[in-house]
Amino acid sequence: MAQRFLILEDGSIYPGHGFGAGATTTGEIVFNTSMLGYQEIVTNQIYHNQIIVFSQPIVGSIGIAHDAYESILPSAKGMVVRDVTDISKNRQRSLSLDQFLKQHNIPGISGIDTRHLIRQINQTGTIKGSIVDVADDHAFDQLHATVLTNQQVAQVATPRPYPNPNQGYNVVVIDFGLKHGILRQLSKRNCNVTVLPWDASAQDVINLDPDGVLLSTGPGSPLDLPESVLEMIRTIQERIPMFAIGLGHELFALANGSDVTKLKLSHHGANHPIRKIITNEIIYAMESQGYVVDPDSINRDRLITTYLDLIDGSIQGLRHRDYPAFSVQFFPDGAPGPNDSVDLFDEFIEIMGTRE
Repeated sequence: MAQRFLILEDGSIYPGHGFGAGATTTGEIVFNTSMLGYQEIVTNQIYHNQIIVFSQPIVGSIGIAHDAYESILPSAKGMVVRDVTDISKNRQRSLSLDQFLKQHNIPGISGIDTRHLIRQINQTGTIKGSIVDVADDHAFDQLHATVLTNQQVAQVATPRPYPNPNQGYNVVVIDFGLKHGILRQLSKRNCNVTVLPWDASAQDVINLDPDGVLLSTGPGSPLDLPESVLEMIRTIQERIPMFAIGLGHELFALANGSDVTKLKLSHHGANHPIRKIITNEIIYAMESQGYVVDPDSINRDRLITTYLDLIDGSIQGLRHRDYPAFSVQFFPDGAPGPNDSVDLFDEFIEIMGTRE
């Protein structure tokens, strides 16, 4: 493997060995503490514009499987790992990680001291970086000059409606950067799903006569989306059961008068302990968030806090007092896991059933 470099905008240089595509790339550096599920992570559209540092020491050992995609066209900017391997006896494997990254023009770099890099990110917060062939002044000039788009949702969400047919409840999913794990969970519950673009109006949703509406996960800041999205949420939550996840949760909070702020250090991992307030139960869940609902801004006459992160106390779930609408910041779909909170989809089904 050819030598390549990871450079950061603070001047840091990490030499390593390239794999995947040979492209030069620039993005936000984030790290993920999951020990499994690298395919689900790199194909998750929430990583649009981001270079992912994996804390797991060896990546690539199970190849790429047909049933583990979270999107068809991944938009992550790169992968950073300690070691990469192509040794796999996984019978479901269709191709190697290296081949997969080449197909999607995503560069990777191995041989990096990821523990040192993660400690540095912990100290600096979100930082921009590039994977390059030569770590010279020109590369740093290009890194500093690159402006990352804030139109991530428009770039990754579907531009046209499409169905995921079944025989059960009629569910509309608003795509802000949809994880396929959400569609899998709805399919397991026989939901007849129609996926609509992120800018669908309330009337577009109502025309489909849904039993429920799900606001999907997605990349970027909820503050970059127009007021029309919040107006759609306000209209729909009064009439139709609503379940919001990730970016959808943040938009649900904004639509109900709360504020959302950017985290200094984003959360990415499958081992985040979360407390369910009503039962005091502790669950572990996948988090991938760069923004958080400000607890001091919540109108307690309108919203109830349902889940809290036990590491930093951040809000991980909300419920509307007057309407059948609720949300979670974490990912309950179990892709790649854990499965502690998949019962939230059963709760969504139950709420839809009460309206019959």
